[in-house]
Amino acid sequence: MKKWIAQRDLRYSPKGVDKRSELVIRISEPYLVKEGTVNFKFAEGTAGCTVEVIGLKDGEAFEDENTHEVYGADTLQALELASNIEPLLKRLGKKYDIYFPTGESYFEEENT
Repeated sequence: MKKWIAQRDLRYSPKGVDKRSELVIRISEPYLVKEGTVNFKFAEGTAGCTVEVIGLKDGEAFEDENTHEVYGADTLQALELASNIEPLLKRLGKKYDIYFPTGESYFEEENT
């Protein structure tokens, strides 16, 4: 069972729709990559984190489902890369308006 160590609670609505739904993005604690668990060569100390998006239909956040593994040279880099959710939110922002739970828009400017 994964231990979730960071979470951002947001709201979203499809562009042009007023009804907002919950959107949660959470990150697992880093784990060391083990032989046979990935399909690429890696050095000792390579680590990963799981990024999970809750609230969207499967495949809306990532290609097939709404979980994605992020890998780094060590646990610190894996956590750093996983916690950079801005590119994900900007991509989702092309289809959805994203808000903080307080109602303020997540992005200061419109997505371009």
